[in-house]
Amino acid sequence: MKQVVLITGAAQGLGHVIAQKFCAQGACVAVTDVDQAKAAEAAGSLDASGERVIALKLDVTRKQDFADALEAAVARFGHVTTLVNNAAMTPTTPVMEISAEEFDRVVAINQRGTFFGCQVFGQYFAGRKHGRIINMASLAGQNGGTASGAHYASSKGAILTLTKIFARQLAASGVTVNAVAPGPMDLPSVHAAVPADKLAAIINDMIPVRKLGDPAFVAELVLSLAAENAGFATGATFDVNGGIFMR
Repeated sequence: MKQVVLITGAAQGLGHVIAQKFCAQGACVAVTDVDQAKAAEAAGSLDASGERVIALKLDVTRKQDFADALEAAVARFGHVTTLVNNAAMTPTTPVMEISAEEFDRVVAINQRGTFFGCQVFGQYFAGRKHGRIINMASLAGQNGGTASGAHYASSKGAILTLTKIFARQLAASGVTVNAVAPGPMDLPSVHAAVPADKLAAIINDMIPVRKLGDPAFVAELVLSLAAENAGFATGATFDVNGGIFMR
């Protein structure tokens, strides 16, 4: 079966790295982002011909946007096999300074967005008796965060629970749902969010392997969970955190 993957928040950062990996493996990819222009630019960088890549606007706070994106991807490629719930807001506001509005916005994008994606695509995959959902969680959802905001960490912790709920709900329909929980990654967004001196301290004092994570490896892990033979892995969280959190 032709692999067709839709990735939220794929215009930049880890989502774009994941899209690159899927493209390199010959998959068709729907690059989605709340910013249509950025999605189109990212899609063009992956496949200038446009034969295997489509750019779609998707605001993850809107359930209908997921339904519309699914419809567009199916119209273009015939079907969808994989959803990667990657879109996230990653503020670092100190816990006592987080406003109600900022808290709600982070939860709406990170947690509710993942929920809507699992709902819409889970139902579609269940109808096809096959599908893969990979939710991008975070080390922050397991240990409370190293440099991220409390609202971010809380929303990512909720994603771990949602992953188990949907995995149980969809297992009998041939649909797997897993989470990947990266620690600090070597990404422009991480370097931009964390001051250089603080980041150096995190690397040297908090990360046992004393280096940031490789986004390409995380992308390869996502690909493996989307594989045809990955049907026995579901409801799990895969840690990639340099030894910060062990279990």
